[in-house]
Amino acid sequence: MATQVLSLLLSLISSFSLLLHHHYLPPRAHKAQLDLKACKFNAIYQLGDSISDTGNIMYEDPGCPSSKLPYGETFFNKPTGRYSNGLLMIDYIALSAGLPFLNPYLSKDSLFTQGVNFAVAGSTALSPNVLAEKNIVSPFTNSSLSVQLHWMSTYFNSICLSARDCAEKLKRSLFMVGEIGGNDYNFAFQQKTIKEAMAIVPQVVQAIKDAIQTVIGYGALKVVVPGNFPIGCFPIYLASFHTNDSSAYDEYHCVKELNEFSIYHNDHLKIAIEELKQEHPNVTIIYGDYYNAFQWVYRHASNLGFDASSVQNPCYGFGGEYNLSMEKHCGDSEVPVCSNPDQRISWDGIHLTQNAYHYMSYWLIRDFLNQLGCSGV
Repeated sequence: MATQVLSLLLSLISSFSLLLHHHYLPPRAHKAQLDLKACKFNAIYQLGDSISDTGNIMYEDPGCPSSKLPYGETFFNKPTGRYSNGLLMIDYIALSAGLPFLNPYLSKDSLFTQGVNFAVAGSTALSPNVLAEKNIVSPFTNSSLSVQLHWMSTYFNSICLSARDCAEKLKRSLFMVGEIGGNDYNFAFQQKTIKEAMAIVPQVVQAIKDAIQTVIGYGALKVVVPGNFPIGCFPIYLASFHTNDSSAYDEYHCVKELNEFSIYHNDHLKIAIEELKQEHPNVTIIYGDYYNAFQWVYRHASNLGFDASSVQNPCYGFGGEYNLSMEKHCGDSEVPVCSNPDQRISWDGIHLTQNAYHYMSYWLIRDFLNQLGCSGV
């Protein structure tokens, strides 16, 4: 097993350079070295939800879907708690930085010498109690952003002798604050209209802004804050918001109102980031543009080797126009898996395949390098 994983790792690392020369990449991709080693990070600390959870949810809920195959089948040959068939974007970011995959915080016997993953699948930016006051149910975990920040504080208190010592230890660390907030909206959409859900955006963004302030207080000097995806292109929402009104869709058959919602959140988040930059001129805070990274993959699907006819169908699912059934869910033994996940963008309707995360990571790393101020770019 160890030999197989090492072989796959070497293959992934070598593919970083090979991709630079492939004809379908935009011109500026050829000029950038997609290698975060230039930043000389010695650790990565991750807050977030299922987009970046590398296993915390399995410790909270051993029976969760991501604790079973086919989750994890492509890279690890076993489930690891990641909500994909293999690697996530944070895994590719760690590889690019020359760091090991981040161990989940709740794996107490793991080594955390080069970072910790505090993200938990199903988590929210607002606490379950705050969401409940708004008649929004958060059903999967109580480990919201504030809980993850408490874990982070506990961890830093265990390795730092003082605030000055912590600042010294963390000066070469990368902090990923999110993606977070997507589940606040996912759960809101169960009881509210899209317009009604917009009312919680300022509070969600404020919670993220407060989290950024907190990690800066711990000593963070390099912070990436990802925004939301164009969720109107995701199979779960295409199925849930299906309509025969063609004007509800854009030219890529994505639900326009949902994508406008994501843009609304992202615009608020960008404003918050700019305000924090003014308050902390010595800290590099950058926006992680998941929206445009996904759009690039989605719109170049056939050139990137994806099956263009299945970009809105998950690999793991069945039934209905979008290969999704509300009667059977991922984790059920009866739910089939497509024969070639590398040709699909969506894994289970709401999470992406390893290959989709792979290409999103290249787009993002290229974008990060220009903003992080790393030498050697």
